[in-house]
Parts: sequence; structure tokens; C-alpha cells
Amino acid sequence: MTTEKVIPRRKRTGAHRVPATYAEYLAWEDESALVEWRDEELIVYMPPTDRHQDITGFLFGLLKDFVRLLNLGVVRIAPLEVKLWPDGPSREPDILFISHDQLGRLTPQRFEGGPDLVVEIVSTSSARADRVEKFIEYERAGVREYWLIDPRRGKEQADFYQVDAVGRFVSIGLNEDGLYHSAVLPGLKLDPTMLRTRDLPHSQLVLAALAKDLPQLADDVRAAYRALYDALARGTD
Repeated sequence: MTTEKVIPRRKRTGAHRVPATYAEYLAWEDESALVEWRDEELIVYMPPTDRHQDITGFLFGLLKDFVRLLNLGVVRIAPLEVKLWPDGPSREPDILFISHDQLGRLTPQRFEGGPDLVVEIVSTSSARADRVEKFIEYERAGVREYWLIDPRRGKEQADFYQVDAVGRFVSIGLNEDGLYHSAVLPGLKLDPTMLRTRDLPHSQLVLAALAKDLPQLADDVRAAYRALYDALARGTD
């Protein structure tokens, strides 16, 4: 007689870990849960807060439209399995960017390897994993850029990392303009202070502010975004 392993459902008290094989992780049926697998353990995270969802939605919308505008690849959002290396952990980043060069690694079930860009929105249940475990794993897997956005009250912080010449993550500060300049997505500039505001800006307004000055775009496209920016800016006054 075999005993079926009982895997806990999501709870609001934090992340839960239970011994499980990779096959058992793949057999998990609740697609609405954020579940990861590492070192023969299944990790089930607590449901995201409303603020977490708000920031994730804003950044996903901005990155998706920016990447589509410049035809750079695709942007995906959790839950989606990222198998970092063949016998390694499976993570589900909040947001990930995959360049055209890596699209062959994207299957209907998962992405295999390190995405070009990973964004994690820190929560109480994921803070250690995001800052320690995943930091090491993403670096090893060849992720080229890693954003850590912590929206928790009293702990608001945005950290940005890019790989150096030997493949190590190094912390990247803001430029003289007070903005973070992405290396993986040239032309993308982000003001981290906007992520601390109660009402996040309209993602299309932020996109238009970027696109109206992008040298990669044709003159008529930049002009169209300049007009869109002016219209949206007036609407937010």
C-alpha cells in the first residue's frame, strides 16, 4: 500500500516548504498558486498583496509594450516555470524578459535557462529567497539583469543588478538624471520613486515619455508618441 504525499495548499502565513520530487512539482494542479521547486522541496508562497499586484501590473504593462514597440522579444509574467538549468531549481519570476536570441528556449510549458531580465517584487514570504537564493541562482543561470523591487511599508527599496565581464551581478545605481538605465533594454529608463507613490502613473504615459525621444524609432512614430504624451499628461493634470 502506497501513501500519497500531501502537499499543503496556499496559506496567508508565509511560504511553505515540503519535500517533493521534480515530478511532483510538475504534477501540481493549482495554476493560480505561485509554486517553485528547489533542492527536492516544493515552495508554496502566500498570495500576493494588492500593492504587489499593482506594481507587478504596472511594470509588466510598461515592459511588455516597450519590448513590443522595439521588437526586442517577449515579456512574460508569473506563473510560468523557469527551469534555470537541467538539474537545477525551477523558479517563477514575477516578470521576465526573453530576447529574440533566446526564444528557442521558450516552450509551451516553461522557459529553460536564464532569462535576459528578471524582476522580482519582494514580499514578506519571499524576501530571503529573492535576495539570497534567487540572486545566486539567477547569476549562475546567466540572467543578464535582475531587478528587486521591495514595496513593503517602511522597507521601500529598488535594487538593480547587471552582470559584469565575468558574469557576476554588480549593483547599478541611478544615473545623473536620477533614473535607472537598463542595459538589456537600451532606452528604457525607470524612476524608482514612482513605485513608491500611492497611485502609480499610467504605464502608457511612462511609455510615451520614453518613446517620444527614442532614436531607434522613426520620426513619425516619435511624433505620434509625443502627441500621445502631451494628451495623457494633460489628462493627469
